[in-house]
Amino acid sequence: MLEYGDYECRYCGQAEPVIRELLGGLDNVRYVWRHLPVADVRVHAQIAAEAAEAAGAQGRHWQMNDLLLAHQGSLQPDDLSRYAAEIGLDAERFEHNLRGRAGAARVAEDVESADLRGVAGTPTFFVNGLRHHGADDIASLSAAVRDARERARAGGRRAGVDTR
Repeated sequence: MLEYGDYECRYCGQAEPVIRELLGGLDNVRYVWRHLPVADVRVHAQIAAEAAEAAGAQGRHWQMNDLLLAHQGSLQPDDLSRYAAEIGLDAERFEHNLRGRAGAARVAEDVESADLRGVAGTPTFFVNGLRHHGADDIASLSAAVRDARERARAGGRRAGVDTR
């Protein structure tokens, strides 16, 4: 399962517990987050995405991801530094990466991949490479995963996911 998301998007925040439940309830599902900051509408979306990448450089992407989605209304630079400290990041390295925009190229790659797939809004989900057009609730997303597995079995190949 692939999600294009924006840390300031309230719908992405609402989808997060659904994704957590899905991953906890289904075996052998890989989840991939790709950044799609809608910066012209959400002023802190880009810096939040870059903060997630700065945390990822220290092996803590998912911890930062969870904090950013849990605190969507608090994504100022001081907030990001506080979250970095909360998850035990090297503060100096985090600040250096954030100020130097070390994650900007990775975020731009994700935005480009979204453009190539015709994705304009968040959250947008793909399951086993196919765009999910249903609701973003547990029943719909679980059904999409089960359907993808059935298609893969019928086609004689293992269900997989486009991870990059």
